[in-house]
Amino acid sequence: MSRIGRAPIPIPSQAKVEITHDTVSVSGPKGKLHLQLQPGMMVKVGNDKIFITRSSDEKFHKALHGLVRSLLANMVQGVTRGFEKRLELSGLGFRAQVQGGTLTLNLGYSHPISYPIPLDVKIEAESPTSLIISGIDKQRVGQVAAQIRDFRKPEPYKGKGVKYANERIRRKAGKTGA
Repeated sequence: MSRIGRAPIPIPSQAKVEITHDTVSVSGPKGKLHLQLQPGMMVKVGNDKIFITRSSDEKFHKALHGLVRSLLANMVQGVTRGFEKRLELSGLGFRAQVQGGTLTLNLGYSHPISYPIPLDVKIEAESPTSLIISGIDKQRVGQVAAQIRDFRKPEPYKGKGVKYANERIRRKAGKTGA
């Protein structure tokens, strides 16, 4: 069996798990998430833990076993504690501000970039050069952070751009004068 897949997922007291035919719903104080199960994956709840089993030892089912367990563990964590990513803007005049449902970024282009904030994600401008992206769905939080970072990725010479807070930029030496 998969080492990850066979590990039970503890259910915190504030989370509630419901299983219907091929859908698992997890609800908690922060919201509710659903997961559509693939055929061959079975989920059972007992003793405040979630157990995932597979129907066979086929390669496809083995691959899904650990994946389904990780997705369910992320759902439980998301509805109880949530997820967050931090972004930092570095560069002369680089700024970010949140106005209503829009994130406005000044990233050294001739125009500001307007990014509509998705309904399932919350974006806060902690300061003009740092952003906090939070939500209950780990995949959506990471996707929104990656989309914002793609507007201007950090470059290796001066380190200007949008980077994750824990990201280290590998710096290169510039040209030497002749």
